[in-house]
Amino acid sequence: MGVPDPPTEEPGTAAKRGSKRHGGTLYTRCLVCAHPFEANEQLAHMPHGTRVAFDPVRGRLWMVCRACRRWSLTPIEDRWEALEELEKLTRDNARLLSQTDNIALLKAGNLEIVRVGRAQLIEEAWWRYGRELTSRRQKYRQLGIAGSVAAGAVMLGGWATGGMSVFGIWLVMGHGKETVRDSARWLRFGSSAWYGRSSCEACGQELRSIPYSGRSSLGLFPGSERGKLDVVARCPRCGEYRDGGLRLTGQEAERTLRRVLAYHHFAGASERRVGSAAKLIQEAGSPQDLTRIVVRDGRRLGDIQRTGGIALEIAMNEATEQHLLELELAELEAHWKREEELAEIVDGELTPLPTLEAIRRRVAGTA
Repeated sequence: MGVPDPPTEEPGTAAKRGSKRHGGTLYTRCLVCAHPFEANEQLAHMPHGTRVAFDPVRGRLWMVCRACRRWSLTPIEDRWEALEELEKLTRDNARLLSQTDNIALLKAGNLEIVRVGRAQLIEEAWWRYGRELTSRRQKYRQLGIAGSVAAGAVMLGGWATGGMSVFGIWLVMGHGKETVRDSARWLRFGSSAWYGRSSCEACGQELRSIPYSGRSSLGLFPGSERGKLDVVARCPRCGEYRDGGLRLTGQEAERTLRRVLAYHHFAGASERRVGSAAKLIQEAGSPQDLTRIVVRDGRRLGDIQRTGGIALEIAMNEATEQHLLELELAELEAHWKREEELAEIVDGELTPLPTLEAIRRRVAGTA
């Protein structure tokens, strides 16, 4: 007798197999490339997938693969609980990153959410880099503790051996913290924010770098584009500043200034300081308007008070990140339009219309 062939599975069965053990029958693997969806901790009825897309009006729900970036439309009979949960999460706990007229990109924990339709939330994009500054402050304190421990170890070693080196005495006298912090900053940033070859417009002196040590004297001037800044380093020979020295413009100026500000604020900032800086951005109206207000018609970095400097760093990084998010949103919107065409066919032709309408109305809150 021959061995019977193993039963064949319908497409998508392997992706769903085992899902019921985790609550629900939603996919655990991408329907296109079979890459496993990572677990998330935010959704009880959709425990897999760290990027999801949903349309609360039409009752659509997709799981977005991180590997191939394709969208897997979930079975319609299993969507409504996850859809209700997603709508509540985006309303109560998610942060709005960016949005267009058609879609919004939000984040909640490790979960990224693409919501079809504009989210009725206030965009607080500054919080992302603000959290980086408060985290930087904690790390700075930890470096100080490490420096104190090192100084204590040197002192104990000196007692044990009956002598202490000049460097050991210097550490014990209170320089341990700053030595460790300065070393960590140097390892991260190096000694200069910019390397290249340029000449002073006033005297022709060749300039090859912008060292961090001279950051306080850097001049910041409004650029030719709204929200953009020019960075000017004073010439070491003739001392020219506004009409000479080294002038950086465009993306080169932006990259250099972001490095200088990160170096300048290596110690981070408290939550209170970050909150005050964020308030400045909100009152200004936008990150671009904030840079114009802080810099005015030209100021030295050393003349900008600390909260204004923190606000400037947040605004510059936010403007850069917002540009990247806009590019990503354009790609996501193109994906959504293609997937919506397919979802319309699948939901409309393969699903009984009364069932579809009942689920759609329940999710939309119009039942």
